[in-house]
Amino acid sequence: MSDRTAPLTALRAFEAAARHRSFAKAAEELNVTPAALSFQIRSLEEHLGQPVFRRLNRAVELTEVGHALQPGLAEGFAALNAAWSAARRRAAGRSLTVTAGPAFTARWLSPRFFDFARAHPDIELRFVASMRFADFDRDEVDVAIRYTSRPSPGLYCRKLFREWVTPMMTPEIAARCRSPEDLLRETRLRQDDVVLRNPHVGWAEWFTAAGLRAPADEGPHFSQADHAIDAALAGAGVVLGRVSLAHNALRSGQLVAPFDLALTNGTDCRFLCAPGQETRPDIAAFHDWIRSEVEEMERFSAGRLFVDAATIGK
Repeated sequence: MSDRTAPLTALRAFEAAARHRSFAKAAEELNVTPAALSFQIRSLEEHLGQPVFRRLNRAVELTEVGHALQPGLAEGFAALNAAWSAARRRAAGRSLTVTAGPAFTARWLSPRFFDFARAHPDIELRFVASMRFADFDRDEVDVAIRYTSRPSPGLYCRKLFREWVTPMMTPEIAARCRSPEDLLRETRLRQDDVVLRNPHVGWAEWFTAAGLRAPADEGPHFSQADHAIDAALAGAGVVLGRVSLAHNALRSGQLVAPFDLALTNGTDCRFLCAPGQETRPDIAAFHDWIRSEVEEMERFSAGRLFVDAATIGK
């Protein structure tokens, strides 16, 4: 047995073969021939003085020594891959990759990013619109904006704001909607929105919270929340709008929210990044900027009567 650490190529070959439990699949991943991979495994075993695999007909099994070696190597190569990905991103220039849901990207981030770019011309923003939870190493993402009812363990996670909804409409429709009862005569736009689930927030919950009987579930149905807001902007009806997605329209006066009653469901918009990365200058600058934008949006919360959807009907 040698006291020296085995060559990195041999350790890499073992880690891949242990993960796949197959020399053929490991060779394919590493783009080497099965014979070359077997040679690296034999080299590793010579260094250890012990076999690390039991060779079977169509597969391999780890020996006791192999089981002892695998976890540390898997963790070590994961750390190497993460460091390499981070170095590649930095070498490519000061590019900051931010992922958020498609509706939030289109309605909240995109209309504002020019202000950030003007204040930070040396940072190139790249948006990835996706609902899939980000893997900061595999996906080469720097920041994620996600809606969740609880913090994300293992990540840097800071609350930006709590989402809430209330009826929103054009000023022309608002002129004839003086009370919640008046909404019963209007076209109510419905939407599928993952942010408004668990517990569900919809027209039935809003009317119940207003002390009225919930109306029949009828009206145009949209699979995307921002499409429902587009319909409301066109005067097609009243939307139970999310403040974040409708903020620009509220600020410009294209939409108004005349009733104080607003519903929440415990869902917060959160800023996420890999632990320790929050102090990186470009990430810190983006975090400070988005916090300042949120503060401006919070003025629409003033005077609202907030009701948690989980308490309705209890």
